[in-house]
Amino acid sequence: MQMSHDRLDEYESGQFKRKFRLLLILVIVTAMLIMMRLWYLQVTKGDELRQRSENNSVRLRKIKSMRGLIMDTRRQVLVDNQPSFDLVFVPNRSRDINNTIEKVKALYEERSLAVPSLASFTGKIKPLVSVILERNIGMEKLAVVETHALELPGLVAEVTPIRQYLTGEMTAQIIGFTGEISREELDQEREEPLTPGDIIGKFGIEKYLDGHLRGKNGAEQIEVNASGKAVRSLGKIKSLTGGNVVLTIDSALQEAAWNAIGNRRGALVAMDPRNGAVLALVSSPSFDPNLFNSGISFRDWERLANDRRHPMENRSISGQYPPASTYKPIVAAAALEEGLITPETTFYCNGAFQMGDRTFRCWLERGHGHVNLHRAIVESCDVYFYNLGQKLGVDKIAAYARAFGLGSPLGIDLTREKGGLIPTKQWKLDRLGESWQVGETISLSIGQGFNLVTPLQLANVYATLANGGALYRPRLVKQLESSDGLVVKVFGPEKMKTLPVSARNIQIINQALWGVVNEKGGTGHILKRKAADVAGKTGTAQVIGLPQDDRARKVKRASTDFMDHALFACFAPYGNPEIAVAVILEHAGHGGSAAAPVARKFIDAYFDRMKAIHPKPPESEATGEEKTTP
Repeated sequence: MQMSHDRLDEYESGQFKRKFRLLLILVIVTAMLIMMRLWYLQVTKGDELRQRSENNSVRLRKIKSMRGLIMDTRRQVLVDNQPSFDLVFVPNRSRDINNTIEKVKALYEERSLAVPSLASFTGKIKPLVSVILERNIGMEKLAVVETHALELPGLVAEVTPIRQYLTGEMTAQIIGFTGEISREELDQEREEPLTPGDIIGKFGIEKYLDGHLRGKNGAEQIEVNASGKAVRSLGKIKSLTGGNVVLTIDSALQEAAWNAIGNRRGALVAMDPRNGAVLALVSSPSFDPNLFNSGISFRDWERLANDRRHPMENRSISGQYPPASTYKPIVAAAALEEGLITPETTFYCNGAFQMGDRTFRCWLERGHGHVNLHRAIVESCDVYFYNLGQKLGVDKIAAYARAFGLGSPLGIDLTREKGGLIPTKQWKLDRLGESWQVGETISLSIGQGFNLVTPLQLANVYATLANGGALYRPRLVKQLESSDGLVVKVFGPEKMKTLPVSARNIQIINQALWGVVNEKGGTGHILKRKAADVAGKTGTAQVIGLPQDDRARKVKRASTDFMDHALFACFAPYGNPEIAVAVILEHAGHGGSAAAPVARKFIDAYFDRMKAIHPKPPESEATGEEKTTP
């Protein structure tokens, strides 16, 4: 009996142990699963879940920084900031994004408000990343969003600063505009990482100095109620305003240049030949940079992009034109410096220059007769320079043209500057696979053929002649400042090189340029002022090659699209130059009758401006004598 009981105990003990082991394994597995889940929730998904939890009552709001001011040389503000309201969607506050968007559209339509193209964002947004649906919504739309907050879960209106371009089209090509950073720009390496929705410079000075102008965003923790409305601030990191930029541009002169060109296509560049500072830089037509503040509409963008006049192109630095007769002083300098001619050397002009079976015409059909260098520049005799071109050759002319800063970008403080074209024998062989022809040298000796320059380069050539041979880098930025006006960096003159032309030869050329405006028969006589203080050169650039037949030439020139470009470049006052100006008008005709009057208006405005800024004291005060009344 005792034996049977022991067997039973032995059986029960074994069965219990097996059940205990199974239970223990189950407990261990359950504990491991719980620990793995806890690890997943607390470590792997911890940050996201913590942020979701906090977002039930606390929201982190980005405080966007204000960009710095942009001012002219006399500290007149050209670009300021103004507050605007952006319609922002916070995805984790709404279960149905598309439903909220449709409600917004319906509310807009009820009140006849413009409905933006709010696309469906399903599957394209992250739960914790806010999305800007519409920028600068205006007070009417703001009222709709605020009064229907409970019907629009996840939708908030955020205050953000936007740019206010006070001078509009007049300075758009210089200052540029801003816009929301793109995906491609986000991928670019930067000193400071940017996030979606950030505003950056897209064009002009806004882009060139974006890092200085942009500032740093701040942040604020806000406690919100069930409908997402702010209750109180829990903490704030202030944003930092961007630095200011002071330009060399004088806004009064910029306006004078803009008004002088008017509605015509072209450019005007004015520089101080003593240091390379750009005083005015106009490209016409232009565009309103304020259109980009809210994200430009498709209709406005299409209008700008399809405009045949190309208002988005900065002609002053990227427009490339044949320099025509404004190029002749460079050819003259080369011939003088190479000892191929003296100022007294004459050539006979009968109205044409024959080379082989081709005739190269002078602009004056009856010819100029016997002319020396001075009269050849004053009256712009083409035949005289055909002879110089034949003597010099293309490569020698190109070497001097490059010494004057042509053929490559000058390095102005803007993007998209082009370098023009100064051809050589090797260039043609490499580019076109053809040998250079002597007849091509004849054409380029008067600034035609393959030659291309920008208005900025042309102004710099005449600035270099004006100052006696120093080639300065053109500059638009005078100084950088902190947001409170402390000077951070000053940009002074930057001399790039000295012309390989003697002071005597430069003086000979400049005397002839003075004669162009002030002597009888000068092609720029329309710019003659009472003070006789302007020296310059006209130019009329052919847009297409003209046939030899006279009737066919007239038919070609009658078409507006084939009309010549008008050019004029000058400096003043002659005795002590302080300004150099280049004007190019597209398809406007002759330089003397079209471009020179524009330059005249600007030069007059410049001297009026200088008198207003630096009025001369009465004679008695200047000599220290006491005033007496008669």
